[in-house]
Amino acid sequence: MTNLGDLGVDSVFGVIYPPQVAMVGLGRVMEQPWAHNGMLGIRPVVTATLSADHRVSDGLRGARFLARLDELLQKPEEL
Repeated sequence: MTNLGDLGVDSVFGVIYPPQVAMVGLGRVMEQPWAHNGMLGIRPVVTATLSADHRVSDGLRGARFLARLDELLQKPEEL
């Protein structure tokens, strides 16, 4: 995991080198326009990225991980 958001970086695209197999990158929290349930508003948004070695894992597992991360970050007070 790398978080460069506290330095003002919007997003992180990691490069992995063996023996690493994956890296999650988090950018800074930004206020963005967001549509939710038919309503448009301003919400805090963070860009999360995943770089992974496909010899170890596949895209489906990575997509599931990012979807779960999104789910958890919707209610950070419960973490």
